[in-house]
Amino acid sequence: MESLKGKLVIAAPALIDPNFARTVVLVIDHDEHGAMGLVLNRVAEAELAEAVPDLADVPEVDDRLFVGGPVQETSVLLLGDFSDTGRASPLVAGSIGMVGADTDLEELSGAVTRARAFAGYAGWGAGQLEAELEEEAWIMADPVPEELLTDAPDALWSRTLDRKGGWHRVLARMPPDPSLN
Repeated sequence: MESLKGKLVIAAPALIDPNFARTVVLVIDHDEHGAMGLVLNRVAEAELAEAVPDLADVPEVDDRLFVGGPVQETSVLLLGDFSDTGRASPLVAGSIGMVGADTDLEELSGAVTRARAFAGYAGWGAGQLEAELEEEAWIMADPVPEELLTDAPDALWSRTLDRKGGWHRVLARMPPDPSLN
């Protein structure tokens, strides 16, 4: 399988793991050793200012902290929209990429137009993501750069499925618990 870096994986309705139910994950890295991604649509209960005070003072960083996934939840990763794409580490989709751990926060303002902080990340071992795709636990999609740092993360799962069209539009309108319908 070719690398899924830069692709979205959208949780299928049958994926009920509480870490991933109704999530949209941007695949940041993918090779024969496994994959790493960020859940784009889970806002954390903690405020960014209380969790990472240094980032709260950077105007380009969103005020909200997001849950990037269940792996290393105490680590913070930054995803940004780069005005200078050569400063991304790595560049993932369009002008969207990761802010390198060695980036000086004072230089961040000149590098990105907008950024978001994520606590933790989603990780898969060798062949695990491929197996989950084969089991149809995830639905693949190409990213739309505007969606990656959307102001409406709660609507991202439905919106991403809806734009795929066809039967995905039915899934996009499915309530979280169909038995309550």
